[in-house]
Amino acid sequence: MKHYTSYILIALLAVGCTKYNPGTYRGMPKEYTSVWEERYGRCYDSVPHCIVALDLYSEGLELDTASHHMRGTGYNLYLSDIILPDRTGEDSLRLAPGDYHSEKTALPYTFLPGHDYEGQPHGIYLLYVENDQLQSIQVLDSGYMAVKDTTNGLIDLQFTLYYKNAYGSRATYRPHFQGAFQWQKK
Repeated sequence: MKHYTSYILIALLAVGCTKYNPGTYRGMPKEYTSVWEERYGRCYDSVPHCIVALDLYSEGLELDTASHHMRGTGYNLYLSDIILPDRTGEDSLRLAPGDYHSEKTALPYTFLPGHDYEGQPHGIYLLYVENDQLQSIQVLDSGYMAVKDTTNGLIDLQFTLYYKNAYGSRATYRPHFQGAFQWQKK
């Protein structure tokens, strides 16, 4: 038995020391490099507040704005129906600093929880794209988001998101983004 254990240990060390192809992802990314803020305004008759969505991209993946398709290899984190607090002017369509959490009440400082509707993700979800092709979808069922303005005018986003992993256990995902938003009005 000791003889086989030694071989297994050597094999694990060899795999652990192998350099991975930059296009190969091991786990979900902790940092996102770009974000699009989709501004919907007051788009629901039943919700008297402005709505935005966030579309975040990890290193290696980007949105082709001409074709509206993702290019490359990486992760896309999407949060829809973020309910903004009441403000006036152009600021009414900007993600306001503060602490947001997922729920279905449509109150300010909330966003829609993730849910799978017959194979279509809604709310919060994570896409893994490899060589421009969708490989997997992970619905994130709930979470929190802290939005802060930094001293140099950038936006800082810190997330704590929850999901069921492949073993059916509840898992936590804590990604981050700091930078300038790109935006598009829907």
